[in-house]
Amino acid sequence: MNKEGGICMKNKIIVAGMGHGGLAAAAILAQNGFDVTVYEQKSAGTLGYDWTDIFDPKAFGVAGLPMPANDLYTYKEDMTFYNPSMTVGLRQHVPALQREIKMERRDLYAHLISCAEKSGAKLVYDCAVKGPLMTGSRVVGISTDRGDFYADLVIDACGMDSPVRKNLPVSVPVEKNIDRLDRITIYRAFFDRADMREAQDKFKVVLFADDIRGISWIAAEDRYTDLLIGRFEDFDVDEVERFSEFLRKTNPHLGRKVLRGGQFVQIPVRQPLSVMVWDGYAVIGDSAFMTVPLIGSGIANSLRASRYLADAVLSDVDCRYDCETLWQYQVRYFRELGQGLAPLAAAKRLLLKMDPQDIDYFFESGTLNEDNITMTADFHSLFDLIKFDPADLLKKAKTICKNKAAMKKLLEGVPKIAGAMAVSAAVPQHWNERAVRRWAEHYNACFR
Repeated sequence: MNKEGGICMKNKIIVAGMGHGGLAAAAILAQNGFDVTVYEQKSAGTLGYDWTDIFDPKAFGVAGLPMPANDLYTYKEDMTFYNPSMTVGLRQHVPALQREIKMERRDLYAHLISCAEKSGAKLVYDCAVKGPLMTGSRVVGISTDRGDFYADLVIDACGMDSPVRKNLPVSVPVEKNIDRLDRITIYRAFFDRADMREAQDKFKVVLFADDIRGISWIAAEDRYTDLLIGRFEDFDVDEVERFSEFLRKTNPHLGRKVLRGGQFVQIPVRQPLSVMVWDGYAVIGDSAFMTVPLIGSGIANSLRASRYLADAVLSDVDCRYDCETLWQYQVRYFRELGQGLAPLAAAKRLLLKMDPQDIDYFFESGTLNEDNITMTADFHSLFDLIKFDPADLLKKAKTICKNKAAMKKLLEGVPKIAGAMAVSAAVPQHWNERAVRRWAEHYNACFR
C-alpha cells in the first residue's frame, strides 16, 4: 500500500448513498488523499425534499466544512410548545449564539455536493445500490444495478431502509430492521396565509393534538404557513384535510392552498445503532439512526459523525479499516452524542404511553413551564431539552403524584430512561467482539 505521512494514499472508499453525513465524509476523506466514489440512485439535481431544514450550524465547523453562503439561510425563531388542548403555550428563550439555522434542503444538498466535488470525490448518479459484497465476513464493496464495485471501505449512507445494512449477513451484529414505533410518518406542506396579521406565536409545536399520538407544527412565515404533521401510524390526504381544518380553528393564518411540498415521508426516531461498524464497513446518518428520537432532526448529528468517522479512518495507519480500528468512530459518537440520544429514545417510548389528558395535566398543572423548556441548537440529550431546578423537584413530584395514572406510567418509564443512560455510557472503549455483542444485547434491551 502506498503511504504518505502515515496516511494510506489512494485507498478506495465507497460511499453508498448521498446522505448528508455520507457526502460530508466523502469531502473530508477525498481532501485527505483517498479515492472516494459516491453512488446515488437519484438523478443529479433531484436530491432533497421541497422544504426547509432546521439544524445547528456549528456542525459545519465540527466537520471542517465551510458554512453555506449567508443568503442561503436564516435563523430559526423560538418555538412555543402547546398541550393537546392548546390551553397552555410554553415558549423557548434560546440565546442568540445557540440558535439553529433554517435552510432549503436542496440548497444544503447543493452545498455538500460542491464540497465533495471540490475535494476530489467522484459522484455517480442514477445508480441504485442493491446490497453489500462480501469476502468471508468482510464487506468489500457494493452490488448495484450498474454492476459490482469494490473498495477498501464502504460507508453506508443509504438511509433508514438501507439495502446495504439490511442485507448484511445474519452473523454481522448490525441491526437490520426496525420497529414501527422507531419511525414516524411526516406530512409537510407550505400553505398560503389566510390571515396576514402577525401571529401571536409564530412557530407553534403541538403535542398529541386532536387526541392523536404525534407532533405537529405550524409556522407563520411572511408569505406562507409551514405545516408539519407527524404520526406513528400511516395516514392519507383525507386525514390531512380533516386535521388541517381542526388546526384552523385556533390558527386562522393557515390557508387552504398548498404552495409547495405536500410529501409524505418516513423518518427514523429511535436510538443509534448498537453496532455501527464491521470489517470494511461503517454506517452513518439515517442508516445509523442518528436523528434526535423525539423530533427526527438528524442533519447536525450526521455532519458531526462524518468528522468522527474520518478521524478513525485517518488514524488507521495500517489501512485495515476493520472492527478494531473503526470502533473508535462508534466510541466517539456515543461519547459525544449517542449516550444523550439513547435516553431520549427511551423517553419517546414513555411519551407514547401517555394519554393526551396526561400531557394536558403536565402543562396545566405547571409541572412543565417556560423555565424547563430549553432545546437549543446543540440539543441532543434529555438535559438539553428539560431542565429542573433541584429545589423545585419536590414540589413538582407532589403535583405529579396527584395524577395517579400519569404517575404510574412515569414510575414504569423512568427506570428505562435511567437504564438507557447508564448502558449507553458504558459502551466498550476498545473492540472485543464478545464484549461488544454482550453490551449490544443490554443496550437493545433498554428499548423493548
